[in-house]
Amino acid sequence: MNILFIASEAVPFAKTGGLADVVSSLAAYLQTNGHNVKIVIPYYKTIKDKTGVGKGKFAVKQVMGSFCVHMGNGQEQWCGLYETTGYGNVPVWLIECDNFFNRDGLYHDNNYNDFLDNPSRYAFLSNAALQSCIDTNFKVDIVHCHDWQSAPALAYIKTWYWNNPTIGHAAGILTVHNAQYQGTYGKEHYGYMGFGWQHWTSDKFEDNGHLNMLKAGIYFADAVNTVSPTHAKEISDPYSEFGLAPYFNAKGEYFCGILNGVDYEEWNPEKDAFIKHHFSSGDLAGKKKCKKDLQTKFCLKADDNIPIIGIVARMASQKGYDLLTPVLEQILNEFEIQFAIVGSGDKSLEGYFGWLPAVYGGKFGSYIGYSNEMAHLVEAGSDMFLMPSRFEPCGLNQMYSLKYGTLPIVRKVGGLADSVDNYNPNTGVGTGFVFDDASPQAIYGTIKWAVETWYDRRTHFENMQKRAMDVDFSWDVAGKQYIELYNKAKTARAEYDQKHSPKSK
Repeated sequence: MNILFIASEAVPFAKTGGLADVVSSLAAYLQTNGHNVKIVIPYYKTIKDKTGVGKGKFAVKQVMGSFCVHMGNGQEQWCGLYETTGYGNVPVWLIECDNFFNRDGLYHDNNYNDFLDNPSRYAFLSNAALQSCIDTNFKVDIVHCHDWQSAPALAYIKTWYWNNPTIGHAAGILTVHNAQYQGTYGKEHYGYMGFGWQHWTSDKFEDNGHLNMLKAGIYFADAVNTVSPTHAKEISDPYSEFGLAPYFNAKGEYFCGILNGVDYEEWNPEKDAFIKHHFSSGDLAGKKKCKKDLQTKFCLKADDNIPIIGIVARMASQKGYDLLTPVLEQILNEFEIQFAIVGSGDKSLEGYFGWLPAVYGGKFGSYIGYSNEMAHLVEAGSDMFLMPSRFEPCGLNQMYSLKYGTLPIVRKVGGLADSVDNYNPNTGVGTGFVFDDASPQAIYGTIKWAVETWYDRRTHFENMQKRAMDVDFSWDVAGKQYIELYNKAKTARAEYDQKHSPKSK
């Protein structure tokens, strides 16, 4: 199949979260298994150098120097198309439009304020991705969109391009990586997108008088999925906080949850390029050396007998780290324990976690910002990894942690529930420590439980480490499920075409 991915980010080019990892690693799996895949993302300023040429290893070539994308209200947007190579030798097309993408941030400014023209930026990306296929004659079987930023492409296919021989009959997939972010903006942006007012309805673009780009994508998609089976149940529950349950449920058999896979080419302690000492479930000697490196890097007391809890996080309400702050100092005062944290986001949390090393020197270390190298070191050198999420569509760090023998401490939601088996102190089985309530007390109690297991039942802890490292979350399982979903979507698209063909009217 010819498969087009449209996304707002993809590693190693642009990343704010797990979306970027999934886009690139799933595309690489599909390409390796005989499909012809292209990824389309914006040519962000962060991918360029001052000359406009790809920097570092991102060698680029020009595909089209200038092509026109027609938008609403009769507007024309001229842009360029460049190509580079992503993971698994997947071609990555970069849409160059400096008016929209030559900025320091992807979605917001340095103060985390959304760019006010985000709806126009990503509606343009969605349309430009399709136009680039038309202009290069890349005949597409599947258009796979990721989150609200590319969801409008599915509407363009069935409205603007319904009869186009290159893309008009492609089956459309929408993967919802995070239903909290729906692309909800003011109605004034709708005109630029170019859809007729007959589509300004509550089941498509209109949402209490506002524009909702994700909801429209759900409507126009031939199949929809989210990134874990448990999260699929959560967001389709009538009482779900996200308010999209009726639209997910309306897809019937064409809505499902597929647990994300992990790119073990990058996240594998046996060959990790970012750590000095490699290890496996059969030989954990390298993990102890990585722990020493982590303690040195984060100015922690050098002591192999003290457990380290690692955190690599986007500091946002979803992730639940504000629930940790009321009990964190109690934990540091009561337990012989260390923390190593890498993260950024909420400024108050940045300030708090950045301040703690000055007060709890040797017990708490932090790196405010994001560093891939630091993230790998935390995963490899920590003994446990904390994810107290209020909700978590899938989560990747708990899967990385399992592979590195770093036992997750997680809340029982979404993909965390699907990927971490709770420790049973009677039998010693399990791969982590799981709690139910989104509360400081639950976090405190579970960390206490995990630390006591480290000190009092070390054999259980070490056996859990080995068991965790042997769990397989490679793309072999998830990738096959996506191919099955693509085939279902093709069936749904054929039925749609039959229903809407002139002969059926």
